[in-house]
Amino acid sequence: MTTEDLESIKKRIGKVYLVGAGPGDPGLITIKGRNVLAKAEVIVYDYLANKKLLKYVPADAEFIYAGKKGGSKHTHTQAEINQMLIDHALAGKIVVRLKGGDPFIFGRGGEEIEELFDAGVPFEVVPGVTSATAAATYAGVPITHREYTSSVAFITGHEDPTKPNTNIAWDKISTGIGTLVFYMGIKNLPSISEKLIENGRDPKTPVLVVRWASTPEQRSVVGTLENIAALVKEKDIKPPALVVVGDVVKLRDKINWFENKPLFGKKILVTRTRDQASELVELLEEAGANCLEGATIALEPPENWDELDRGLAKMNHYQWLLFTSINAIKYFFQRLHEKGMDARDLKGPKIGVVGIATAEILLSYGIKADLLPREFTGEGLAESLIESGVSGGKIFLPRALDAREVLPESLREAGAEVDVAPVYRNVRPEGYEDVRQELEANQISVITFTSSSTVKNFLRMIDAKDEHELQKLLAGVKIAVIGPITAKTAIANGLEVHIQPQTYTIPALVDEIVSYYA
Repeated sequence: MTTEDLESIKKRIGKVYLVGAGPGDPGLITIKGRNVLAKAEVIVYDYLANKKLLKYVPADAEFIYAGKKGGSKHTHTQAEINQMLIDHALAGKIVVRLKGGDPFIFGRGGEEIEELFDAGVPFEVVPGVTSATAAATYAGVPITHREYTSSVAFITGHEDPTKPNTNIAWDKISTGIGTLVFYMGIKNLPSISEKLIENGRDPKTPVLVVRWASTPEQRSVVGTLENIAALVKEKDIKPPALVVVGDVVKLRDKINWFENKPLFGKKILVTRTRDQASELVELLEEAGANCLEGATIALEPPENWDELDRGLAKMNHYQWLLFTSINAIKYFFQRLHEKGMDARDLKGPKIGVVGIATAEILLSYGIKADLLPREFTGEGLAESLIESGVSGGKIFLPRALDAREVLPESLREAGAEVDVAPVYRNVRPEGYEDVRQELEANQISVITFTSSSTVKNFLRMIDAKDEHELQKLLAGVKIAVIGPITAKTAIANGLEVHIQPQTYTIPALVDEIVSYYA
């Protein structure tokens, strides 16, 4: 083989990145880890890697699930995973191996790197927040504390403590290390506790067991070495879980910050469109909620732009340009730019918006609203415009294809000429089986509705055969709406509204949900 051939092969070889996904909370991945995900051509991910992280991977990448669960059949053997990484890299691909926690702490990352090295495949490792520190921190336990201990050990709990050739020096760690953190120790917890006590650890030593640490599904149990195995069995704590042994567990009563969040333990169904749910989901999760995104609406452009194009061509003839939703602004400006126009072409009319959120989005396009109504509804916008005097004026209203007629009708009754142009339409997303299953299992605490359309589409999509079945599905579920119009639609369709803010914004809705449970 010539030197030129070798150089050619090197150029064709890709690269493998081992990336630590962190303990479960997707926000705990490192910036470098997220940047690497963004350039992946092949992603090989584990059971413990939060699936939300996959949104950072290009949609055209090849997604390979290589999860392993204790006690169940593995999707792929370790040897198969090793070979996959090698084969894709040798084919010239950028491969990301996404592993829960940190790749080098009980993650078999070292073994995978050895195989890559032997195959001549370039590699790089991006560390992650290890589950041991995260589990203790999210459960309110500092694993070191100078008043309690200055030493900590990470230990596999998967090894059988009773086997004759154990790799764990039980006689040393039982009394020689202050804090012990056992990975994958639930199955062997009785043996672990017994071995520690046999080797001199006080049976009254506090123990914390944390399942699904740093996620909304986190569950914690506190006991002592002599009773923790029985408590875990009683509370039905299953893997994945970590075990923390040591006096630092006593500090949990003061430091348990995560499980004390106001919405911790509440699963909330968000029915907004997927591209608009981010703010609502982010604020709810910040308050501790577990959000299930079940969009009831998907948005598409209108079948043609004729009416909008006619309005844009004579924009200087209008006295007012009105926006009643964020979506209307988004699609309006999308078309404006497609036609080679920009904000300067809107210098003729004054611009009115329905509320604060709409005003903020408009400002991101470089335009400050001239009119913000006192009440953030179509009726409120109509009232404010009529007070300013619209008789004989011309008004342009870009909006959804199927929208309430209250605003244009009110303005026409006041003597205005109103041109309405559809700039987007609501369509029904595919599939709602997961949401239905969650409702049937009584897993949902709150459903949020941010428009009348979300209410109507939700009811169509859960497909309750009658009023009795609907009430059964929603038994115990609290209904949270963004404002009076949405509330009116919900009530008209047989729903009881429990939560409604006085200000019709997403932050106000979240604050009201928090207050309800406070």
